[in-house]
Amino acid sequence: MASLQQPSISLQSKLLPSSQLPRAVPSLNLSFSATFPSLKLTTSRPLHGGARMSATAASSYATALADVAKSNDSLETTSSDVEKVEKVFSDAQVLDFFANPTVDIIKKRQVLDEIVKSSELQPHTANFLNILVDAKRIDLIKEIAKEFEMVYNKLTDTELAVVSSVVPLESQHLAQIAKQVQKLTGAQNVRIKTKIDPSLVAGFTIRYGNSGSKLIDMSVKKQLEEIAAQLEVGDIQLAV
Repeated sequence: MASLQQPSISLQSKLLPSSQLPRAVPSLNLSFSATFPSLKLTTSRPLHGGARMSATAASSYATALADVAKSNDSLETTSSDVEKVEKVFSDAQVLDFFANPTVDIIKKRQVLDEIVKSSELQPHTANFLNILVDAKRIDLIKEIAKEFEMVYNKLTDTELAVVSSVVPLESQHLAQIAKQVQKLTGAQNVRIKTKIDPSLVAGFTIRYGNSGSKLIDMSVKKQLEEIAAQLEVGDIQLAV
């Protein structure tokens, strides 16, 4: 499985001195109603029930993005875009920069342009990110990414399996795991996400199902030897 590498982003290189900033914010083509008709944009923040309201907002944004992607037959590419964006914003420095209300909007757009170019994002994904920045909802990007993944999986009958291991597993082993998850779930497609978790000491775990509710635990070497035949991955070699 090809891993997505986080683009190298220099925040400092895009922060212009205040004397060099244009006096007026440039006009951007961010026609929200035309591009994302299923979503009503609001910049106000809820005073009560913030967590629940944020979850609802994240779901609405994710659904709107999925609707646009489905309408222009770019659901797969948009899913890839979202994964790239999620990796970029997993950097606390990047997220804090965009969520900081004291940072000028022009500086945020300049850095966002660099992210879009380096990550080779589609125009509607770039437009979506600009809308989040303008609406002051970029802080929801992680929740939006999770919600989008659930919407994508439902639309494509895809089961997500998260494989955590001490060392990276070979692609053929991941393919075998995907086959077994497909047999267990009956899903048309299976997506594998990999994580490195040194705390497992040896072996790996497979988490799948609704919100990762089901777990196959092979994180102890002795257990791996006993049940490897059931998963048909007995040839996996672990570095311990």
